[in-house]
Amino acid sequence: MATKVGIIGAGGMVSYHIEGFKRAGAEIVALADMNEEAAQQVADANGIPAVFSSAETMLAKAGIDAVSIIVPNKFHAPLCIEALEAGKHVFCEKPPALNAAEVAGMIAAQEKAGKQLMFNFNNRARPESFAMKAFIDEGTVGRINSAQAKWVRRTGIPGIGGWFTNKALSGGGPVIDLLHMVDLALYFMGYPKPSHVLANTFDDFIKDPNFKGPWGIPDNAQGITDVEAAAHGFVMFETGQVLSMQFSWAEMVKREEVSVVFQGTGAGGKVERLFGEDGIDETAIDTCELYVQEDGKSVDKTIEVAFCEDMGRSRSAENFILAIEGKEAPLNTPGQAYNLMKIIDALYQSAASGAPVAIA
Repeated sequence: MATKVGIIGAGGMVSYHIEGFKRAGAEIVALADMNEEAAQQVADANGIPAVFSSAETMLAKAGIDAVSIIVPNKFHAPLCIEALEAGKHVFCEKPPALNAAEVAGMIAAQEKAGKQLMFNFNNRARPESFAMKAFIDEGTVGRINSAQAKWVRRTGIPGIGGWFTNKALSGGGPVIDLLHMVDLALYFMGYPKPSHVLANTFDDFIKDPNFKGPWGIPDNAQGITDVEAAAHGFVMFETGQVLSMQFSWAEMVKREEVSVVFQGTGAGGKVERLFGEDGIDETAIDTCELYVQEDGKSVDKTIEVAFCEDMGRSRSAENFILAIEGKEAPLNTPGQAYNLMKIIDALYQSAASGAPVAIA
């Protein structure tokens, strides 16, 4: 019998979730959104039979096994907990929550419910990431001593005064929005336990319309803009491994760059996406490479994989269904999400204090 899914939120990511769930053979039976008209439009376009104006009603009436959550960050934790307490498996958009304490509450609800809780760290589901992880798992790379995680944009503010730039609703700016590469770097490194973080944030350009991106939501002149435009940081782990981080919506860089580069004891590597001036996925350039020494010579090996325009978004949703059904291992775990958010919390604390922050 097909897994029955209900979706909370008719926002921009919904098409990727729908595609992934259908690819895995799930049945999407309900969609809930406070904007019932928007929900009905998505439902009509995708053959979803039931529409609700509240998540609570959908959870009670829709007869679903699993829930997908696509809402502003502030509502991730409460909706995840509500769904888990209703006995549903949960797939939640990133970030996991506003902070690590909220993730801890989500984990407690998940353990009590005995259900799957996963997050849309979709870059783990890119073909490049699958290929690189295979080299790591087979021992080619060895121990990754150091890595660099980067998602930078020159003109990428997703709407000034909207929920993205309101810290109470979003939890932060590009650090929160673009944390995918930190997660991917940690995934490659074996998700070591962090010990210290040193970081700083910068708010230059965050209210400058010249630095807006071609995506996101409309400006709100009466809205709040109190998040960073860019951040740089460094993480030390209990294992001795290290990670540097760079995030930005508005920073003087040449072009949008999304990358993880690492240095292992057996090989180095890079997974990268470079965007053109239009900033759209269709014209992006993807690179996946290994760096090795062979017979005294430096050899750079290109790893050929299929192009994936959506950066693994649909494949990540597909994995959620397959993990529920025991057909694949889950690509991420709640414990990993908790450690990731501890790093993000410490980054902001370090930026505020001007000093390194120890992570318990």
